[in-house]
Order: sequence, then structure tokens, then C-alpha cells
Amino acid sequence: MDQPKRVLVVEDDSHIADLICLHLRDEHFEVVHSADGNQGLHLLEQGNWDALVLDLMLPGVDGLEICRRARAMARYTPIIITSARSSEMHRILGLELGADDYLAKPFSMLELVARVKALLRRVDAMARNLKMDAGSLSSDGLFIDPITREVALHGKRLDLTPREFDLLYFFARQPGKVFSRMDLLNAVWGYSHEGYEHTVNTHINRLRAKIEADPAQPVRILTVWGRGYKFASAQEPT
Repeated sequence: MDQPKRVLVVEDDSHIADLICLHLRDEHFEVVHSADGNQGLHLLEQGNWDALVLDLMLPGVDGLEICRRARAMARYTPIIITSARSSEMHRILGLELGADDYLAKPFSMLELVARVKALLRRVDAMARNLKMDAGSLSSDGLFIDPITREVALHGKRLDLTPREFDLLYFFARQPGKVFSRMDLLNAVWGYSHEGYEHTVNTHINRLRAKIEADPAQPVRILTVWGRGYKFASAQEPT
């Protein structure tokens, strides 16, 4: 019998935390809750967690610092951050620091559970893909190593968020194939909720800023008008 997935919930609002834990346990997750940033960070460092549900505004160490520390650890832990709508800048910072997803408060508990499940499915699928195809990819000076999750451009290492890496690797493995924004949400984010297509646009823009000589005239990740995006070599005409 498979071991239940372990989820760490770091949330200082006891009512919200109780609901999150209740709904996750109903789906047979093993859940541990911490209401304090210092304790939450300690638990994160001590345990092998399958996912982290992380509030940003916490007593002690705040959620942004926990997110940063998590991404410095050897083990990759998927992170869903939660925050009030008024703290949009903090959510953006959380994503920049490597969070995989976010939900703005107040949010649906059913949606949170769906996001956790989708994130874990995507991580499992990526792990299977890496086992099947562990070779690095190289295209016109762009080097991608799926094992170390490192990307270099003309020998210079690039600093990508986990989501940016997943998006680039997905594209690079299938050059020339066109993907719609909904295709990318399904494949890379693990869900296809309408209204989130702008997330794809934002990540592609950020990725282009890092891998394109001129992001305004991209030659690697191309827009196919009316259809979506595709990955092309630098020699392919735009």
C-alpha cells in the first residue's frame, strides 16, 4: 500500500488552518500544522514533505523567508502560498522565490485541495519523465540539465524559478510543436482553470527576459498568433 502524501501547513489563522487540515485529511493526506514561522521552518527542515501550504504573514519567520529557505534545500518541496488579496506584491515575490502556486484569501477549500493534488500529480509526472529521459538538452547555446535543474546560456548559468524551468524544459523537449495556453496550464501547472491563462503569459514573458537576446523579438519561444506558443531554434525564422 502506498504511503500517504505528507503535507505541511504553516498558517497562523486557526480557523483557516483547521479547515485546510480537515479537507486534506479527508483526502487521505498526512497533515502537520504549524501556526508559527519559526516552528514551521524547523518542521520543514526536519521532515521529508510532499507539499507545503504556506501563509505569507506569519509570526516569527515570515512566509517569504521560509520559501527562500525551502528552495535552498537539497530536497525539492512543492509550495502553494496563500495570502490576502491586498498583499499582491508579496504573492509575486513568493512566486519569484520559487513557490509553485498561490491562492488569494479568501479561497475555496475544495480548490486548495484540487491545487495540491494537481501539483503532486505534476511533480510525480516530471519525476517519471526524468527517469525515462534523463539526458540534457542543448539548443544554440542554451543548455538544460533536468537532473540538476540547471540552465546555462552560452556558458552562463541562468537563475530560473522552478516553474520557469519546468516550462522551458517542457518546450525544449518538443521543439516546433504549438501549445495553447490551456495546454501549458494542463501540462506544466497541472490544472486548466479558466481565467488563469494570464499566468502562462506572465511566465513566458519572464522566461523570454532571461533566455532571449531581445525579449521583444524572441527567437526561442515563439508566439504563433491565434494558436499559442512553440519552442524553436535560433535559426528558425520568426
